[in-house]
Amino acid sequence: MTDRPSLFSGSPSELIGRQVAGYRIEEEIGHGGMALVYRALDLRLDRTVALKLLAPELARNVTFRLRFTRESRVAAALDHPHIVPVFEAGETDGVLYIAMRYVPGSDLRHLLDREGPLPPGTALRIATQVASALDAAHEHGLVHRDVKPGNVLVARGTDSDHPEHVYLTDFGLTKKSLSLTGFTTVGQFVGTLDYVAPEQISGRPVDGRCDVYALACVVHELLTGHPPFRRDDDMALLWAHQYDEPPTLTAARPDLPPAADAVFSRALAKVPDERQESCLAFVTELRDAIRSAPSPVVHPPTQVDVAAVPPRQDGAEAPPRWAEPVFRRRAY
Repeated sequence: MTDRPSLFSGSPSELIGRQVAGYRIEEEIGHGGMALVYRALDLRLDRTVALKLLAPELARNVTFRLRFTRESRVAAALDHPHIVPVFEAGETDGVLYIAMRYVPGSDLRHLLDREGPLPPGTALRIATQVASALDAAHEHGLVHRDVKPGNVLVARGTDSDHPEHVYLTDFGLTKKSLSLTGFTTVGQFVGTLDYVAPEQISGRPVDGRCDVYALACVVHELLTGHPPFRRDDDMALLWAHQYDEPPTLTAARPDLPPAADAVFSRALAKVPDERQESCLAFVTELRDAIRSAPSPVVHPPTQVDVAAVPPRQDGAEAPPRWAEPVFRRRAY
């Protein structure tokens, strides 16, 4: 008997039109080093889903496969307005898959690339929704470990007070399912380097506070257009997360109050015990710091009086009143 070709044996586009575990693949919508994501049609329920296919080497790892199954069940049980619902997870043709709600729109990565730094109000709205989702997951024992703009989906909101609705995704693959050292068997780092917490790099045990660190990196990018640490190569970036002090937020956004620097300094602490106890606590502190900033002093406008010009004695027509103004500045 011949082995069936792997779903990953060809290019991602070759899967378009194929059926995988009851889903017909229609379009590639995302990809990473260890997974492909497609828009697909659930043939049983006639609904559109986002179907993630994991790299085959993950399925061959028995420990990973068992943890993936267990954590996918927990993720599917999460009922939160800012977490992408998980419909199903399983294995087919030697490939692990997870089916989730399809969210039309874009993700935060594309939004930042298009818009650049966001106004504080917009950044806080987005951060609050992401923080709420993360804290809900932590209450169920899940640590995301890969909070980044690409995992934050931004859909249309309900009204002008809620112009965007944010979803956090990738909960079917919380990274504790991979190597306890922080690296996969193929040497790929677990997490995204721009947002990874120091304890993940060193392979120490992690909890929800590593997501606090990552969220702070993401919010820093929302406000400044870039993550807090920028280095020329990956090793220097890993070193910076572990040992370098983060730059102050106000160095890039002088319009924000200095109190915001202290909030980020705490959230980006190298030691988890020194960070805020939850993601919402971090966002709340940041909101309070920004709102506490004194409003700029607005001076009353200079009053301009136009003196009446007496008629000319030679009989010529007097110039218009605006031709010879007299300025009088009030003392305040």
